[in-house]
Amino acid sequence: MEKNDTICLLKECDSGSKMAVASIDEVLEKIKNSDMKRLLTKSKEHHEKLGKEIEAVLLRHGSEEKDPSLMAKGMSFIKTNMKMSMDESDAAVAELMTDGCDMGIKSLYQYLNQYPAADHTSKELCRKLISIEEEFRRDLHNYL
Repeated sequence: MEKNDTICLLKECDSGSKMAVASIDEVLEKIKNSDMKRLLTKSKEHHEKLGKEIEAVLLRHGSEEKDPSLMAKGMSFIKTNMKMSMDESDAAVAELMTDGCDMGIKSLYQYLNQYPAADHTSKELCRKLISIEEEFRRDLHNYL
């Protein structure tokens, strides 16, 4: 049970970190404010670095990485493009990213509760991802 919960939690964290990177990539070139652009770039780098750690642990457990579902990616793409077609401001991007952080944080807490037998390492990686999302969301408040 522990190994199964561990792998499931790691896969969800892997998917979440990839979703964050993809979402940031979708809007990065639309940012006008250089400080905000640096913030998004820094967050993307944090997500990528943690994603590599998560993937390494998954491999040690004999499992493969997990990409975000097509449905999640599609919904994100549609929401982003609809929002940006109506409002191309940095504040609109900050709102989209904040919403994404909120959804990610909520999902990660749900996975922590859903996979209680996961090992300590995977839970710590999940908490680290939550922390990255919370910091990113907090920093985005300056641009809303």
